[in-house]
Order: sequence, then C-alpha cells, then structure tokens
Amino acid sequence: MTDQAVDTGGVQLSGDAAAESRFLGRTRELKELRADIERAGLDTISGRKAPRARVLLIAGKPGSGRTALAEELVRQVADRYRDGVLRTRLSEPDGTPVPTEYAARELLVALKLPTPAGAAEDDLTAALREALADRRVLLLLDDAATAEQVDALLPDTPDCLVVAVSGGPLTGIADVRPCTLGGLDTKSALELLSRHTGSVRITVDPRAAEGLVEECQAQPAALTLAGGWLAARPKAAVADLAKHLHTEGDEGATPLSRVFRLAYTSLPAPAARILRLLCLAPAGLVDPHTAAALAGCSVGGARTTLDDFVALGLLHAVPSPLPQYEVPGCLQPLLKALAESHERPAELQLARARMLERTVRLLQSCRAITETDDPGTREKLQGMPRSLRFPSPRAAADWLSIRRPALLAAARLAVADGELDTLARRLMSQLVRAMVAHFGTQAAAPDLYGIHRLVLDVAERRRLPREKAAALLNLADLDARTGRTTEALARYRAALDAGREANDPYATGRAMESVGGAHLELGDYDRAADWYGRALVQRLARDERSDAARLYGRIAAAHTYAGRYGEAQRNWRAAVAGYRKNGDVAAHARALSELARVQEYAGRTEESLGTCQEAVEWARRAEDVRLQAALELRLADTLEHLGDPAAAALHRGAAERLLGEEPQEPDGVAGEADGEPDPVPEPPDPPEHSANTCEIRSTSAED
Repeated sequence: MTDQAVDTGGVQLSGDAAAESRFLGRTRELKELRADIERAGLDTISGRKAPRARVLLIAGKPGSGRTALAEELVRQVADRYRDGVLRTRLSEPDGTPVPTEYAARELLVALKLPTPAGAAEDDLTAALREALADRRVLLLLDDAATAEQVDALLPDTPDCLVVAVSGGPLTGIADVRPCTLGGLDTKSALELLSRHTGSVRITVDPRAAEGLVEECQAQPAALTLAGGWLAARPKAAVADLAKHLHTEGDEGATPLSRVFRLAYTSLPAPAARILRLLCLAPAGLVDPHTAAALAGCSVGGARTTLDDFVALGLLHAVPSPLPQYEVPGCLQPLLKALAESHERPAELQLARARMLERTVRLLQSCRAITETDDPGTREKLQGMPRSLRFPSPRAAADWLSIRRPALLAAARLAVADGELDTLARRLMSQLVRAMVAHFGTQAAAPDLYGIHRLVLDVAERRRLPREKAAALLNLADLDARTGRTTEALARYRAALDAGREANDPYATGRAMESVGGAHLELGDYDRAADWYGRALVQRLARDERSDAARLYGRIAAAHTYAGRYGEAQRNWRAAVAGYRKNGDVAAHARALSELARVQEYAGRTEESLGTCQEAVEWARRAEDVRLQAALELRLADTLEHLGDPAAAALHRGAAERLLGEEPQEPDGVAGEADGEPDPVPEPPDPPEHSANTCEIRSTSAED
C-alpha cells in the first residue's frame, strides 16, 4: 500500500512521556511561567475579581524553541484544566496573520460546537467566549502576530489560562509579563547535540562541542541542524563543523542561516531542489504527493527524501496516521529566498501548477471512491495510476480530513496567485464535491462557504457571469439555511442579474424561485407569489413540466399564508394536474393532500373529505405508508368534525395498522424534495424556507 494515496505506514501519535523525553532545558523559564500562573494580578491586588483569563506570553525569535517551551508548559499544567487543551496558530507559515474568524471557527470545531456557515467574526468570537464561560480550558495561541488577535480570543473567565507565543511583546494586553527566550544553557545544548551525534564525539572533544554551541548561540533550531549534519557524517569531528561555521559566516548572517546553508549545500542536487520548493507547500504542510508534484519526481522517491530531511532536522514529522510533514517556520524565509534565487519565476509557477493538478486528481479519486456502484466511475478509477487511488471510502475520508487544512490553504493560495485561475476553479469544484460526498453538505457548510467566496472572487476577477451566479446561489443557500434571510435575498437578486448576463436559464430560474422563497420566509407573501409566478413562466416556456408543477405548489403555499384560499386551491389543482400528466404518483398524492388541507381551511369540509380520500388512494399506489397514515388521521379528524365518530375510529385504526403504532401527524405531510410540492404548515406560523431544492452546484465549468 506504500504507493497508494493513503499510506498507513506514517508517523504515529506519541504520548506525554515521549514529549517529556524530547524536551530539554528551560528549567528557569518553566519555573517562572508556572509561578506566573498563580501571581496575583492588578485586579486581584485592587480587590476586584479578574474578569478574564490570565495570559502567559512566551516571546522569542523563530528557531528559539518558543513553541516547544509552550508545549512543555502545557503538558506540565494540563491536568489542572478539566476541559482540556485547545490549540490554534495565528499566523500562516509566511507570517501572514490568520483572520480571527478562522481561528475562532477552528476552536469552536475543536469544542464540537456548531459554527454557522458565513457567521461574522464578532458572532464567532462571542460564541467562543460564551462556550468557554463555564469551562476550564488551557488555550495555546501559537505564532501570534498582534495583540488584537489574542485579545479577540481571550475567555471572559479567570478559570481558563491562555499561553500565547509571539516574536515579541504584545502591547495592549493588560497584566502580561513576557518570558523572552535566549539560547539554551550549555548542558542542555550539548545534550541536544549528542542526541543526533551520539555522546562519544561530544565527550572526546568537549571544548569543540562547546565552541559549536557558541557558534550556534545555543539556539535549538541551529543546534538541531548542526546535529543532523554531524549525524549524516559519522567520521566528521565536531571541531570540523565549528570551524566551517566560524570561517564561512557572512557578515549579518544568523547562526541558523549559516548552519542551514551548510546543510543545504551538502545535499544532492535533486534533494536540494525538493527542499527549496517546499516553500510552496500550502500551510507549510507537506506529504509525499505534494513534494512529488512540486519537484516532478515519484511519490516513493519523495517519501524517502522527506524522511531524510526529518533526520537532518530540516522538516518536522507531524503526528498523524498518514505520512505528513511540516516545514519549520524559522526555515520558511530561507527556503523562499533559495527558491527565488535558483528557480526562474516560470519554473516556480510550473511547480505550483503541478501541485494543484495532483491535488485535483486526488480529490477526484477521493470523491469517485464513494460512487463505485456506477460502472463508469469504476472504470475511471481503474484508469487512474495506483498512486492516486484510495483503497476504501474510509481511507479517502481519513485523507480528506487530515489534509483539510492544506487543501483549504491550497485553494486560498491558488486564488490569491491570480495566474492559475483555471486550476484554482477546478480545485475548488473538486474540493466541494469531495467534502459533500464524505462529510455531507451540513457538516461541511462552514468550509464550503469559504470556498464559494473564493469562487466568487475568481468569477468577478475573470468576468465569468455563469460561475458568479453559481457562487452567489451557493452562498445565498448557506445564508438562508443559517437564518440570514435578508443577506440571502440580496445574493439571490445578484445571482439573478449574473444569470441573466450569462443567459443561463438554470441560474435565472433558480434565482427567481429562491427570491420567492426568501420573501416567503420574510412574510412578504405577495412578493413571494409574484416571484414564484415569474419562475413558473420561465419553466412553462421551456416546457419543464415537473418544475412547473412544483412551482404551482409554491404559489399555492404563498396564497395560503396570505389567506387567499381560492387562489391557493386553483394553484394546487394545477399542481395536481401537472403531476398526473408527468406520471409522478407520489407527488400527485402529496399535492392532493395539500389541496384537501386548503379546502378545509376554506370551510369546504365535504369537498376536503373527498379530496383526502382520493389522496389516500394515490398514496397507496405510491406505496407511501407514512403519507397514507397521515391522510387516514386527517380523515378521522374531519369525520369527527362532521359528527361521524364511528367512521373516524375506522380511519384512525387504519392509520395505526399502517405504522404499527399510533402516529403523530406531522406539520406538513409532504417532505420537500425536487418534484414534490411544498409542505403547507398550519397558518399563521411562518413557513420553513424552501427556496433551495437543489444540491450545491459545481462551482466551475468542469463537470
């Protein structure tokens, strides 16, 4: 299985004991940080209860071991926080601050709380603070760029603790004393070296080892690279490396950059090229497929090279059931500088294109594995290279879940690039389809919302009205499902304009129908009926009979809410006739049941009784037991109103026999789906928004 898309031979999760054994030094800093947890704050000294969580700040340059110290502190005090540890990064690998909206959403997801698609930053941060108000958690905020990022995520309770990692002081957060990191103590620095080189070379020449530590300024990242260089050369003396660093150091170069340059220049040319191209990896996360696509080599060869980089200290292995690696943040600017100096801009763009194309094909395979009942899909899967195939739907879902941060970052970077819009559109289309196939529309909605916004950006930039309409419809659908009906209405109207510009009848019809649904949700029944009517005219002109019948039902629902029962009955009769002509027995039965309901509202009880009996017969033909039972109950109620309890009892008994127990009549007996009339709840309750009867549409021209 090693050459398949999913390889179970990857790095496994490690426990606290392993974490403890890896950490070295920083005894003084840890002691100060732990004491700072208990330190009385300014509020406590003044007699007031601290209103917010205590913030511990660990400040240091990249490569100083600041994140490792934060993780060790978290490990040591985590048992004090019964509700666990939450982690998020506040900067991208290139230093770009992560929007607070993304960070808050990730933390809410970690708490297994709902994160409505498209929710504003203020709403998400408020939801996070509310969720943490009665919890006792430890929150680790890594790579904070500004005090505002940290402040927006601070819990409003002193029972929580926040550990923030930054490059320097975060002015603006009250009562914070930064723990600023320098180098390791000499003993710990030597031990870190000996972990890579073995103790013999350190003990036989302790002065040279101490000289190497001094050349590296005892910085953990530089020492790790130095140890990796020595480990790859068992016969090299520690003094040789120290001499190299001392004599070849450029003025102004940092210890880390000098050791990195030495490690890089000693690599074979193919490995050196792979290494410098890793600066293009989305979110700094690399797997063998990403590395292979960037460099244009085999997946197996890339996997071997990545493992070699881990041994040399050039990459970190990510704890994961799949092979995945992280480019250390301190090396990102060095790799970027190398890539720009050694590769022409066209070569870098080609590498990006290869990576995106490989990602698109993996996503296609990831989705296709869920559709193996289709012979065409099975044949397409068999035609793919083995390295792109997944052994099972579960393996594909695991890959999609684990690679999700990198996939979303790839979409954002592709759109931001501006020169690879065709590949970006294909990537986003396949990402939407794969997420819907494996996670479902509702579970994936927050991610889908972000993807559709990216699609809209590309469509507007490239002046693609058809794709603009599709993106607006998808965004509006998600707005509507999360209760932002006014926002949804504005987007549906914009989608209508874009659909008309593209001369796309599907988009215009969907948009008009959805505008009607939004007005119905807002209680403007006249406008709802008007927009449904406009959509109906288009469907009739195109001879789309099934959609026309459904729209007759929507118009009838709007008239019912407005109390115009005569108009409602006429439209339900038109819907009934349409379904009958189309041969849709189930929809015919549901339309009859809704017609009977409206007749009852209008006081035409005898007529309602006859229509309901006819609906029972059609429901029986459709083998819809639930609808039959609901109609039998309605008949029983109607007969009781007419003073015939004996007949009512017969129908109620029939309903009980159909379901095997006494059923409860639903609000509307018809479930909403394409080709079926809308349910009509009892007035005057507002209707459930029903503008969107289609699944999320592909967001690119690729089908």
